[in-house]
Amino acid sequence: MSQAFPHEPVMATEVVDLLGAVPPGLVLDATLGGAGHARALLDANPGITLLGLDRDPIAVVAATGELAVFGNRAIIRRSRFDSLGDVVRQVQDELGTPDDQRGLTGVLFDLGVSSPQLDVAERGFSYRRDAPLDMRMDPTVGRTGADVVNTSDEDTLVQLFADNGETRFARRIARAIIAARPITTTGQLADVVRDAIPAATRRTGGHPARRVFQAIRIAVNEELDQLHTGLDAALRLLRPGGRCVVISYHSGEDRLVKSTFTSASTDDCHCPPGLPCVCGADPQFRLVLRGSRKPTDEEVARNRRSEAARLRVIERLPAGNASAGTGSAASGNGEVA
Repeated sequence: MSQAFPHEPVMATEVVDLLGAVPPGLVLDATLGGAGHARALLDANPGITLLGLDRDPIAVVAATGELAVFGNRAIIRRSRFDSLGDVVRQVQDELGTPDDQRGLTGVLFDLGVSSPQLDVAERGFSYRRDAPLDMRMDPTVGRTGADVVNTSDEDTLVQLFADNGETRFARRIARAIIAARPITTTGQLADVVRDAIPAATRRTGGHPARRVFQAIRIAVNEELDQLHTGLDAALRLLRPGGRCVVISYHSGEDRLVKSTFTSASTDDCHCPPGLPCVCGADPQFRLVLRGSRKPTDEEVARNRRSEAARLRVIERLPAGNASAGTGSAASGNGEVA
């Protein structure tokens, strides 16, 4: 398999601007991929060292070559989100980082599947190319897409598809899959899903297998569980003045990010907005943006895969500058600082 990993980073200008405000220190790119964001961050901010993580061994090899020019300012490790905290601590041990400088000044999560993973047929992510039904971001471990499709019962498949937006025909698709087992290739699965959906519906809304493939990929790679664990670890490691930027591509990811950031920026305060907090909440974070930011029209025209992207960002408040607690309005969700 080719070691090339070309990838246009989504919302790179916004990421550089938002993380350009962080103090000098260690910045984590938790989804390194082809290192497009990482290179832009290292170019723009000479005061940072960047730790790049990816579970995909092909991405790790490609990014190592791409970032070699930065020498010891770029550190690369192969890892999943659930090991994020351990990797950061190990790297800072190796660097001899003093206790008062430990942690992260910036974090980036650029979620979802990358263009190279979609475009290399044998990875099994795409419904447009016939290949073994794999879908693993780390192709050396874990269950495959074929395992999920061929071993899950009907109710499990229905729930999986419904959770990822395929609600109307989830049960029809699940029954069609079970009737067609064993399914071993992406082409077989795409055909089964297409045939399970009425012809009139197939003529609108894009490829009928899109949401089903997305759902199976998320299950194979445990993406939402991994994201929940990784986000919690990243926020715990964030230093005062540090920021965490997340780019998500589907509603399940974005809901999880929004919920996590809202909880952190309010300390789960449920007091009425505008009134003094009486529940004892003491938020240590603020939202840097109101809601989420989308790519520009120009970027979408240049890179259609960016269209679904939604960016959110949170900042740890400087020491001694946490909210005084004025009800749930203390979330601090203003414009870019």
